[in-house]
Amino acid sequence: MGTALIVLLCVLIFANTFSIGAFPVLLPELGRSAELSDWQLGTVAGAFGFARMVSDVPAGLFITHHLGRALLLGPLVLAAGVLCLGSGGPFAVLVLGRALIGVAHTLGMIAGLTAILRYHAPRTLSSALNAFECAGMLGVLGGMVLVGALPGRLSWNTALILTSTPLLVGLVVLPWILTSLPASNPVPATPLFARSATGLRVGQTAGLSPLVPLAFAAGGAIAIAWSATAQFIVPLRGSREFGLDRVGVAQLLIIPQLSDVLVLLPLGALSDRSRTTRVLGLSLLVLAAGTALVSFGTLPFVVVGCVLFGVGLAGWMLPLSVLRRETPPDRVAWRTALYRIGVDGGIFLGPFVSGFLEEGSIGLLPGVIAGLLVVIGLLFFRFGASIPASLNH
Repeated sequence: MGTALIVLLCVLIFANTFSIGAFPVLLPELGRSAELSDWQLGTVAGAFGFARMVSDVPAGLFITHHLGRALLLGPLVLAAGVLCLGSGGPFAVLVLGRALIGVAHTLGMIAGLTAILRYHAPRTLSSALNAFECAGMLGVLGGMVLVGALPGRLSWNTALILTSTPLLVGLVVLPWILTSLPASNPVPATPLFARSATGLRVGQTAGLSPLVPLAFAAGGAIAIAWSATAQFIVPLRGSREFGLDRVGVAQLLIIPQLSDVLVLLPLGALSDRSRTTRVLGLSLLVLAAGTALVSFGTLPFVVVGCVLFGVGLAGWMLPLSVLRRETPPDRVAWRTALYRIGVDGGIFLGPFVSGFLEEGSIGLLPGVIAGLLVVIGLLFFRFGASIPASLNH
């Protein structure tokens, strides 16, 4: 895969993630404006992850032979979802808008990851994956900064639509992305959905090891920690417990995103030059510490926790590097889709479950997940040490 295509994919994911950054900042205002209870707020927030979870497998089967079409559909569905959510309609319309945004991000994320995992050189795979993730996090960060900079007199839905306009940039770069994709060998009567692209060369794959279920578990646990904390706990604690306004909530949410962005590329380079499992295990332990501090600490400890949380999130793409070693190139889209079910299920469950907890217990789920992250991180150290370093990248 050429550098130009990586750059274009990064521009696309950057442009498409502004709405993700803007939403949690506006969540308290949305709840007050629409007079939603906590369970309804959790449902609106969780609809994003639920839609991604449900659409993962169909998207993976579709992308096997139709990578370009998926990249094209993603921004179009995203625009429809933003307009639906931004309409400020009743509860059902808000849920529908978030669900459409979730489907759009499923298409964009799995398609982008498939292109990288299928075509990029293994020796710098972690760096390429983290560059893609970094671009997405920069978009999330941009959404937080932009929505915080808009005049406070704007309604939440107007602010959301304005903050999401960079998605138009994604539509502009799509033609270059489609022409830059490597050509696959033609397959007669290409199916609409398939697990394996038989026209691709199948590489060697190692037997399944304990690292495979650990990678799936790590992805799901990271997702629950991120969604429960960044999409629900931080904005609600910031607004209710610490009395922060829209700008204050945005500033608090910017801290982990900025920490994530600053660490992503160095962490990817470190993973390419050492044991991926060791780097991932350390990232999970840092994420666990950050999650606990953000969920239970006073404001100064929350700020420290946000920094650690962002540093830990920088390891989010590393489980895919572990899985790639176990997966032949022609089945990358299918394996990636299966992995994303756990990730997107976690993105759904985090705010959804938190919304049903008592107001004084909303940190319960992140607390449990912090403990799980510690266990998974230690297991990566345990099982990763038994694999030769040459196979651990």
